Amino acid sequence: MSFFNEVYGDRELSARAKTVCLYLHDRANREGESWYAIGTIAADLSLSRSTVKRALADLIRLGWVEKQPRYRENGGQTSNLYRLAR
Repeated sequence: MSFFNEVYGDRELSARAKTVCLYLHDRANREGESWYAIGTIAADLSLSRSTVKRALADLIRLGWVEKQPRYRENGGQTSNLYRLAR
């Protein structure tokens, strides 16, 4: 089954989660990783930041995405790394 068919067929995923999941898939590197900021995802998808945060939380909870915080050399946090888990 293709990735898209799995996403479309998952009845537990909301429309917002499916949209964000497909965005991450489209923007991922060969290892399935992307690191776009929530504001960038929201702007590109015409969604609110809160909607994107809820979608990411759903994707993480359901095992579609793994989230890894990333830090600058000075210790400040930068964008997160999102890895597609399926």
